[in-house]
Amino acid sequence: MTLKIELRCILFSLIILNMFLQLDWSPPVVNSVAVNSACQSTNQAMQSKELSLDLRDRIVSRHKSGEGYRKISAALKIPMITVASIIHKWKKFRTTRTLPRAGHPAKLSNWGRRALVREVTKNQIVTLKELQHFSVERGEPFRKTAISAALYQSGLYGRVDKRKPLLSKMHMTACLEFAKKAPERFLAHEKQNSL
Repeated sequence: MTLKIELRCILFSLIILNMFLQLDWSPPVVNSVAVNSACQSTNQAMQSKELSLDLRDRIVSRHKSGEGYRKISAALKIPMITVASIIHKWKKFRTTRTLPRAGHPAKLSNWGRRALVREVTKNQIVTLKELQHFSVERGEPFRKTAISAALYQSGLYGRVDKRKPLLSKMHMTACLEFAKKAPERFLAHEKQNSL
C-alpha cells in the first residue's frame, strides 16, 4: 500500500517537473502598432501642463518667419492664448526654457498692487482695514499682511489704525492745562530765539 502511494507521489512530481520544463519563459510578443495607438489615444486624452521645449521652439520659429498667432495655433493645434504667452515670454527673456523663480508666487497681482498704491497716495491716512475692504471689492486677497507687504515693497509704510483719543477725565484735564500753557511756552521760546 505504501509503495503505491510513493509511486503515485513520484509520478505526480515527474508530471509537474515535465510541465515546468515545457514552459516558455521568453517575453510575450505584443503587437507594437496596437500599443502605439493606445499610447497615442491616452496622450491625447491627458494633456500635460507644460509644452515641450521643442514645441515652444517651433512656435517661436514660426513667429520669426512671419506667421500670425492664429495660423500657428491652427497648425500646431495649441490654444491661441498659449501661443501668445510663449511668444511674449520669448520676446521678454529671449528664451523658451522654463525659468527658475524664487519663492512662492505673489498673492496680490501687479494690477492690485498698483491700485492699492494709487489709493494710498490719494488718501495718506487710509488704514489697513479700509484698504482691506477696498481690495475685497476688487476681488483681490484680503489679508492685512499681504496688503501691508505689498505697500512696504512699494515704499509706503505705516498703515496702522489711528490711536484712539484719550478720553478719561484725568487725560482731559491734563490736555486742557497743556493747551492753556502752550501759548506761554511758545512765546518764551520765541523770545529766546530772537535774542
